[in-house]
Order: sequence, then structure tokens, then C-alpha cells
Amino acid sequence: MGNLSGGNQQKVVIGKWLSTHPKILILDEPTRGIDVGSKSEIHALIRELARSGLAVLVISSEMPEILSVSDRILALYEGKVMEEFTAETVTENRLVTAITGQVSSPDSD
Repeated sequence: MGNLSGGNQQKVVIGKWLSTHPKILILDEPTRGIDVGSKSEIHALIRELARSGLAVLVISSEMPEILSVSDRILALYEGKVMEEFTAETVTENRLVTAITGQVSSPDSD
């Protein structure tokens, strides 16, 4: 595996965990340090796994990643849930407001 690119290594690790037939898959920074093409493939895989019924929890510091793969987002600040969003209600501005410890109104964009 050491000869594979970072993206392919990440895909192998995800595949390994999927072979255990989990009910939930927790991915912490699943695309950190990998190329754009591999990121796109992993994002597509995450969405497909969720569509198939697997619970997928993605923890990421990358805003575009969170916005592109999430059906539901919990914004945390200092260990406290500040706000909960759905894919339909989240905006980048509201999410940034929540993760910086501020409270937003649904009209603030």
C-alpha cells in the first residue's frame, strides 16, 4: 500500500472498513492531503454509501466538503452544538457564524 497515492490509500482504508459491514462509518478528515480527483471520488462514494442506507458521519474542517456531502450538519463550537442544519437550510455564511460561536437567524445570508 505504501506505493499507492494518498487518495488510493484512503480508498483502500475505506474499503477495508466497509468489508466489516458496519452500520455506521465515521470518517475524520477523509480527504485531507489528497488530490482533487481522489477527493471527488471519495465524496461520490460517501454520497452513494449514504443513499444505500449506511449512516456516514463525516468530520471535516473543509467547508466545501461538508456542504457537498452532508444531508444534516451539526455545527460545534467549544464542544457545544450551536446549530443544526439540513442540506436545504445550510448556507456557508450561517455555518461559519455557528462554528465561530455566534447565533444566526434563518434570514442571515
